[in-house]
Amino acid sequence: MSTAPAIRAYLGGSFNPVHQGHIQMAMHVYNALADMAAEQNRVLEVSLLPNARSPFKEDTIDPAQRLAMLTLAIQDTPLHIEQLELWQTPPVYSIDSVRTLHERYPNDSLIFIMGMDSARSLDKWKNGLQLTDYVHLWIFNRNDDANFSAITNHTRYANQPLSEQDFAQLSCQLPLVLQGQVTHRLTDITQPLNQPLNQLLQSRTDLKNPAKGRIYIDPRPVAAISSTRVREQLTINITLPNMPLHPYNPPNLLAKWLNPTVYQYIIAHQLYSAA
Repeated sequence: MSTAPAIRAYLGGSFNPVHQGHIQMAMHVYNALADMAAEQNRVLEVSLLPNARSPFKEDTIDPAQRLAMLTLAIQDTPLHIEQLELWQTPPVYSIDSVRTLHERYPNDSLIFIMGMDSARSLDKWKNGLQLTDYVHLWIFNRNDDANFSAITNHTRYANQPLSEQDFAQLSCQLPLVLQGQVTHRLTDITQPLNQPLNQLLQSRTDLKNPAKGRIYIDPRPVAAISSTRVREQLTINITLPNMPLHPYNPPNLLAKWLNPTVYQYIIAHQLYSAA
């Protein structure tokens, strides 16, 4: 049995509904870390972290139904579901969750996954700039982000470093106080945050604040899928099945966006009917 610190990564969200973009991000993190974890004889666990209801969204459906869709979506994958937030009374904030996870797994490497759109606004979250007191951040860019499209192409992967120019352009999108924590190296975010201070100083000589978690910006493009667009398209399909679809929403979009079993669950339960 492995005694090395586990690597635990979490992708949070309302998952309303869970779509292929969510699964793509989580699976990329898993695949990027799997060989490293195996070589170091470490447990690797990548989990989806559904919230009770986002403090920024008022229309999130029942937690039990989102959990059922998540369970269907991760079938035949190595992914897990972390229910820490799901049954709490909203609003539930990320800072409280990462603090709880750090207390639960004090010796493990904890990674919080998010999109650059969220990372840019961390200074507007409740204590958002303190997330890296407890976890490392793995930040993805989305294909519909203009800055991302201009400097990233589909041939790059997580183990291929960004150029210095690309790295600087992406880093400067973060709140200023976090920019000194950005790293090129994926291995930097697989280290526990409670290492002895001398080890931290030795391994983080390029950091302005060595006691903080690292921030890794992933150059790999991920699908620009919006749960809002999915819900809109589902409402059209479920409520107005005979209505001609908008030219920018061809019928095959839902097949690309949703796991087939998740789509069937939504149809069976009429979850996004306008009625």
